[in-house]
Amino acid sequence: MTIGWLDLAAGASGDMLLGALVDAGVPLDVPAEAVAALPVEPVRLVAEQVTRHGLGATRVHVHAPPADTHRTWSDVRALLTGSALPSPVRDGALAVFERLAVAEGRVHRVRPDEVHFHEVGALDALADVVGVVACLEYLELDRLTASPVALGSGSARGAHGVVPIPGPAVLELLAGVPVHAGAVPAEMCTPTGAALLAARVDEWTTLPALRVERVGTGAGGRDPAELPNVVRLVLGDPAGAAPPGPVVLETNVDDLDPRLWPAVLDALFAAGASDAWLTPILMKKGRPAHTLSALCRPDAVPAVQAAVFATTSTIGLRTVAVGKVELDRTHAAVDVLGGRVGVKVATSAGRVVNVSVEHDDVAALAGDRDLPVKEVLRAATAAAAAAHPVGPPPEEPPSDEPPPLWG
Repeated sequence: MTIGWLDLAAGASGDMLLGALVDAGVPLDVPAEAVAALPVEPVRLVAEQVTRHGLGATRVHVHAPPADTHRTWSDVRALLTGSALPSPVRDGALAVFERLAVAEGRVHRVRPDEVHFHEVGALDALADVVGVVACLEYLELDRLTASPVALGSGSARGAHGVVPIPGPAVLELLAGVPVHAGAVPAEMCTPTGAALLAARVDEWTTLPALRVERVGTGAGGRDPAELPNVVRLVLGDPAGAAPPGPVVLETNVDDLDPRLWPAVLDALFAAGASDAWLTPILMKKGRPAHTLSALCRPDAVPAVQAAVFATTSTIGLRTVAVGKVELDRTHAAVDVLGGRVGVKVATSAGRVVNVSVEHDDVAALAGDRDLPVKEVLRAATAAAAAAHPVGPPPEEPPSDEPPPLWG
């Protein structure tokens, strides 16, 4: 399983994303062949090694013949649909341009099909989108994550005149995404870059826990003084990350008939709780109450929460992630008074440290033999201790420190 994380502290553009993917190990032939499948004039991709603030990076240049064609969303859709692109790349590129058309339509208050792409309809933008989608399909990532996006500030001149930064289309495309102005008073995220991010990123987060395998750094054309103008792509395996630990759900209840508590605990265990318990407390105004606690795995939290709300009168829960140390355990059985009783054996570093008998088995055997439970328990405990003796504590290593002169 491989996941990717995009560092977007310097924003994003199509060529920066393409450069990061190529720098991370995607062969240049992958985007080049995808671009060549478009029914347009010949377009050539060239990778160049550059530096930004001393940081090595790959910049991918798109060499296309000059053209003043202003394509509509319908034109671009027909172009991609009629191309020889593989289905995943074609459909991925269509999804990116559809987002662009919808965003531009909202900004200019027209229907998406009436949107005229200017900068983003040019050959270099088409090559960026198709190339980035082809590279992502080549990597077959299980998940693509990204940092908040730096958008820039100020103003810029576009096809319609002077526009504020962040651009209106960029803000439309990244609605619901964490963004910030960033350090550079200029455009840091282009509409093409924003559309690619909106269509392909699965989660917006800081660097997730992973074992880093590769890092790709893609450069933009500018080299501002404030920071390196690059996108970094970090690829790694999340298997090296520690799995999430157990969770304790807690709530204070002061208005539940105490006869209901045994059924509540049974319902929590049935929902997947590893343990559940009650703690008597005194609440405000001197009211007696109980704290209900349930320990469960992260995947069991929704079911246990539902069980708490269904079986108690509470209207809220506290959720606390906790650590847990657990001994290795095995199950066995011992013969006692003509019957069998289950035994749990706990070990640490291969040494038996705890032995306990299953009380339900003890009680059932006591009923079968018409004996007091305490007598069967005493016999079963003795048999379990004999069958699984607790090992001696590990020897302390000899100390080189001299003995104290007092004590």
